[in-house]
Amino acid sequence: MSEALSAVPEITPAELVVAIERGEALQIVDVRNPLRVAGGRIDLVPDGRFHNIVGSQLRARSSLEGTGIAADLPIVTVCGFGNDSRAVGAHFRSLGLDARSLRGGMAAYMDTLIERPLDAPAGFDRVIQFDRIGKGALGYLLVSDGEALIVDPPRDPSAMLAAVRAAGARLVAVADTHVHADYVSGAAALARAHGVPYRLHPADAFDPFDGTPGKLALAPLANGVALALGRATLTALHTPGHTEGSTTLLAGDALALTGDFVFVESIGRPDLAGRADAWSEQLWASLERAKRDWPANLLVLPGHYSSGRERRGDRSIAAPWGALLRDNAALAMTDRAAFLAWARTPSAAPAAYRTIKRVNVGLVAVTPDEAIELEVGRNECAMRT
Repeated sequence: MSEALSAVPEITPAELVVAIERGEALQIVDVRNPLRVAGGRIDLVPDGRFHNIVGSQLRARSSLEGTGIAADLPIVTVCGFGNDSRAVGAHFRSLGLDARSLRGGMAAYMDTLIERPLDAPAGFDRVIQFDRIGKGALGYLLVSDGEALIVDPPRDPSAMLAAVRAAGARLVAVADTHVHADYVSGAAALARAHGVPYRLHPADAFDPFDGTPGKLALAPLANGVALALGRATLTALHTPGHTEGSTTLLAGDALALTGDFVFVESIGRPDLAGRADAWSEQLWASLERAKRDWPANLLVLPGHYSSGRERRGDRSIAAPWGALLRDNAALAMTDRAAFLAWARTPSAAPAAYRTIKRVNVGLVAVTPDEAIELEVGRNECAMRT
């Protein structure tokens, strides 16, 4: 590495997120091909402070004139893996600009988890939401009396394991609320590595497209199963519709880890396995049961989000069930026929989702690089309202 490149300061993805969330006026200069940027980008800054200009074009310039990049604001350069961005950062610094490079590039950003501690209800010592901010995906750690449960972990769960250690706890189980389509789950591998049960509803242990049985060693998470965790208990509630095995984990009347069943602004789409007709019926029935049975103060902790509008003041993604019944347009639908017609409306899904499903039921193996390619971009798991 040249001296100029080694002198370029770097910022980690987590540091970048924290800086933007505390109000620092940073500019993002993404030097990748626009086609790559269209597949997924850092969307935390206003559009006027996001710039996509190919690196070779920037390095040929002797000034920022005509680029739209402000000379008086700090710049973070971004590329795929953190190499080209350093070269552009070095060029910017030679022009006297305040520039840093994003360490690890978009590959690292897409894997980054941000810890968001939540108020722990009675029986729990810690509840932490892990925000995979590049995907709009959420996982959870629950701790009670030194026992830990991880729910919906990503392919790299190291940040979650670090939080388990920080809590002085012992991992006793890992669960997926459903078989994910938008990212490669780390749950089964994590459970194997630690010799603990992998919890999943058995209706999801298949390729949903052709019915091929998966190759998973799982402890079935059927409806009504109680998961003991220290002095607390979570109960599995089968809420099919997004998938056949979609399951919500209930902590009494306090918390509902809904996976992709219910989001803050929408609900999980029923068409990701080509079975929208049948799964829309299941989704309607699941929603009707929740409307009938769930208390208004039950805090919904979803598995995904679509935009920053869904954040609370503490930056977490959560809302009381009563607020969702009032504000979530999908939940406000009361006409069954109208709901089914809307839910069955075809909507394009990324082609990679079928492969990811097969990976997550153990039918296909992928390398880390292949997983990165499969997971490009934010989730598209919600119905559009």
